[in-house]
Amino acid sequence: MDTTDEYGEHGALGDAEYAEFMELAAEEGFDLEEVADDLAAAGHGPLPVLAVVGRPNVGKSTLVNRIIGRREAVVEDRPGVTRDRVTYEAHWNGRRFKIVDTGGWEQDVLGIDASVAAQAEFAIEAADAVVFVVDSTVGATDTDEAVVKLLRRAGKPVVLCANKVDGPSGEADAAMLWSLGLGEPYPVSSLHGRGTGDLLDAVLEVLPQAPAQTFGEALGGPRRVALIGRPNVGKSSLLNKVAGEERVVVNELAGTTRDPVDELIQLGGKTWKFVDTAGIRRRVHLTEGADYYASLRTAAALEKAEVAVILVDASETLSVQDTRIVSMAVDAGRACVIAYNKWDQLDEERRYYLEREIEQDLVQVQWAPRVNVSALTGRHMEKLVPAIETALAGWETRIPTGRLNAFLGELVAAHPHPIRGGKQPRILFGTQAGTKPPRFVLFASGFLEAGYRRFIERRLREEFGFEGTPIQISVRVREKRGRKK
Repeated sequence: MDTTDEYGEHGALGDAEYAEFMELAAEEGFDLEEVADDLAAAGHGPLPVLAVVGRPNVGKSTLVNRIIGRREAVVEDRPGVTRDRVTYEAHWNGRRFKIVDTGGWEQDVLGIDASVAAQAEFAIEAADAVVFVVDSTVGATDTDEAVVKLLRRAGKPVVLCANKVDGPSGEADAAMLWSLGLGEPYPVSSLHGRGTGDLLDAVLEVLPQAPAQTFGEALGGPRRVALIGRPNVGKSSLLNKVAGEERVVVNELAGTTRDPVDELIQLGGKTWKFVDTAGIRRRVHLTEGADYYASLRTAAALEKAEVAVILVDASETLSVQDTRIVSMAVDAGRACVIAYNKWDQLDEERRYYLEREIEQDLVQVQWAPRVNVSALTGRHMEKLVPAIETALAGWETRIPTGRLNAFLGELVAAHPHPIRGGKQPRILFGTQAGTKPPRFVLFASGFLEAGYRRFIERRLREEFGFEGTPIQISVRVREKRGRKK
């Protein structure tokens, strides 16, 4: 079965497309091994996975940022900043692979530290190879020895990274790490980039062959959903529930998540890319260190997403934070779904007051689909996908110019703009300039007041739907032409 001609020009298939293609091949009765070989030859297939592990504060996230070539993983000079396992795509010498940043592994810990260690162990289990990072300035500790035992049990190929070797004088410290019994320690300075090329060469030797790097993005792919909300509202619990596994660290401590965590999830018969983000705190400029960078990452994740699922804790009074987060999603122009979490904890009185709060504080997003869920019990999770699909459909809606202007003509005839200063501005012509979100440009004979623009938006929604999406309306005032002399 030759797939090269059909798929080669589109670049490498992502994991979701690859799985879907293999499923179709199975339904058609093809030999799956042959299909996999054909796809690999054409540069398609799942990318090999490299896990970066080690005890806290040895520089794992700094190394990951160095390898992927950008400051993506949250870094701060204190232990325990990274908590979940976070995946990025990397390439070296024309080969592509996935790199997984993990939280620091510690033995005999409890609470959130135990959850972080478990995520690191899951990452080792799922990886094709491991980079074990050790702080060469400290040397091998008891915790490092315990990680070595863990790696030996896993049976995965290991490349030993002796980090924080900033010059020739530190190479003697790196050589001491031969004692760990994992082979040659590669002296590296993650901060300055020293030695990372040799380390990556060694990584490519132990990773399975990857599809060659192709430039340009593949067409299509899973729709991107950002989970946003204030700290401790249940974003990570919701992601774990839809994923069907303990994918991210959940703890009663507010602000557990620092890095956005991408996860491909099968839900409602489709593959979605969910992004669990750090909770957005009251004011970005008042946060510090890891929380400050986490807020920036969350904003970036929102920009890359297509739809935002805004989680609100229904058991608590709506806060200024909640309304600010909603505004953030609307201003970013994302499709929006509002999920009221912890619905199972509400009594009749709280439901009554919640409805009043929604009418008063969330009037700006009355158009957003609403789902009442429980991330803990899984209640009404099946309603999440239809709400997301509805929001995306509204986000991509386009109105033909002829139909739009017929609508505007009827609207202006029935409800003309109020007369101001003896003049009455008229809408001369309108066009939809774009989608995602829908953007309209109105050409008018004079300035249209904000109240009249809101009235137009409301009537657009009544006529054409646009459920789940913000609408952007801009007005161009026709300049009066001067008389010719």
